[in-house]
Amino acid sequence: MENEEKLLNLLGLAMRAGKLVTGEEGVLKEIRGQKAKLVFIASDAGSSTTKRIQDKSKYYKIFYFAGLSQAALSHAIGRSRTIIAVMDAGFAKKMQELIQSKQVNATDDLSC
Repeated sequence: MENEEKLLNLLGLAMRAGKLVTGEEGVLKEIRGQKAKLVFIASDAGSSTTKRIQDKSKYYKIFYFAGLSQAALSHAIGRSRTIIAVMDAGFAKKMQELIQSKQVNATDDLSC
């Protein structure tokens, strides 16, 4: 199983465990409260949405990843979403390891 598939499976598991917040406003609230551990931004999200989430994530020093499409993220969690925040440190740590292993689209953006 490749890392992207593992990452998407882990997102689905986190969703079932109730450890995700989805939608732009909910995610922004969790970023401001510094409760979000990792933020996913769909690679095909709107430019203003992407910039807003990236700017807030950078300001509050929260890692974000913009390397998966909206279709992939939505399929993984079972809901149509472009912005997802991981609230659990354990899930976030494992996801970051998978992303940083460079086997999930090497050109993607993972920043803090």
